[in-house]
Amino acid sequence: MSADASEFDLLAHRDKRRVALTSLFAAILLTATKIIVGVWTNSLGILSEAAHSALDLAAAAITVWTVRTAGRPADADHHYGHGKFENLSALVQTGLLWIVCGWIIFEGFSRLFGVEEVHVDANIWAFGVIVLSIVVDLSRSRALAHAARKYRSQALEADALHFSTDVWSSLVVLLGLFCAAAGQRFGIAWLHRADAAAALAVAAIVIVVSLRLGKRAVDELVDAVPAELRDRVEQSAAAVDGVLAVARVRVRRSGPSHFVDLTVSAERTATLERAHSLTDAIEEAVEKAIPGADVVVHIEPQANAAEDLAATIQWLAARMGLRAHSIHVYQQRGARAVELHLEVDRRLTLDEAHLQSSRFEAALREAVADVRRIVTHIEPAAEPEPQSAQRTDEPAVREAIDQFLARSDQSVSAHAVSLNTINGRLGVSLHLRLDAELSITAAHELSERLERHLRENVPQLDRVVIHVEPDRGA
Repeated sequence: MSADASEFDLLAHRDKRRVALTSLFAAILLTATKIIVGVWTNSLGILSEAAHSALDLAAAAITVWTVRTAGRPADADHHYGHGKFENLSALVQTGLLWIVCGWIIFEGFSRLFGVEEVHVDANIWAFGVIVLSIVVDLSRSRALAHAARKYRSQALEADALHFSTDVWSSLVVLLGLFCAAAGQRFGIAWLHRADAAAALAVAAIVIVVSLRLGKRAVDELVDAVPAELRDRVEQSAAAVDGVLAVARVRVRRSGPSHFVDLTVSAERTATLERAHSLTDAIEEAVEKAIPGADVVVHIEPQANAAEDLAATIQWLAARMGLRAHSIHVYQQRGARAVELHLEVDRRLTLDEAHLQSSRFEAALREAVADVRRIVTHIEPAAEPEPQSAQRTDEPAVREAIDQFLARSDQSVSAHAVSLNTINGRLGVSLHLRLDAELSITAAHELSERLERHLRENVPQLDRVVIHVEPDRGA
């Protein structure tokens, strides 16, 4: 993890704790105020709001603990971190919501259909505490929702849901108080029961919200993943050049983090370096689709439909620790025949080397059904000895290069010209800058003409290595 990422995580943890603590203090203030005013006015609507705020207080306390715990890094016992504590927190809050709703529903029906009429004192304090509740809840829900989106925190999102629910339920209670006040002023008896009806409406709102919250928490805990998210990962990986197929995609979420495990198929003839580059490209593509995702890619080799027989032979040889070269394929009596050189470990005996060759031929026949005849020339793998190169200067070589460049009809220049001798043999290497729009075929032909020109003009020249590159200024 980079230093910038670590610093971001630290700031995120501090910000989340600050928002959670502020919400906890707000819940304490609202709960205490609503209990006092609710008992004083005998309003079930306000008492139900007090119970709801008490639930928010418990939820906010759980959120503070959860944010602190979920922010801890992965350890030996929690390989995917502690993010699941946020989902567990949301599930606990759901259970608390249902308990409070049960009490509100029981009291509401008792007051609506009970024999004894309960008097509600809808005074200025009752209205004041509800208005205060709406202002505080609206402020905290916005702050929590912003932090939840910014840091992808389900615990903060659940807390924001609690406070936003309070806003709507407080509006319902406020309507109930207006009805109770109107009943007192105009002597309409049935309006006194509007407070209990408002409490039941609050319970209904809370039940709906809690069911939605509980379902999301359970889905996260059992690693349920939306099909759209899986499809997004699969499409991102499949779009990477070099991926033949996406065999398996697994996604799980732990708190704000996503963990992606996928298996893809790539050309079996790809080098290790190419496979590693392909893995990096897939990880980058998936991280763009799911920002911040922890991606693990497993690559499986697969035969490409466009793979030729020579590539198949080289792949099979490399798979068995051998090396094939000088491969010739031709038609013979309606079937293909193959002749090749097979390099084996030079320390092997003839019997051991022939056994490896026979195994290779059997694998090739199994892989390519229409190969009838295989002739393998077995040879020991070369062990190149390090050679000492000495820098030299040969004016004839430099003069021949300048002469060729002067006569060329292409825009071409040479640089990094190096002359040296190895075991008394003269060699030259150089870079040619050519027009960037020139085809690779034309560029290769030009380099071959230069090589022939050098050999004709400098007969003692043994090695010629020419590197062609685009001239970006051309």
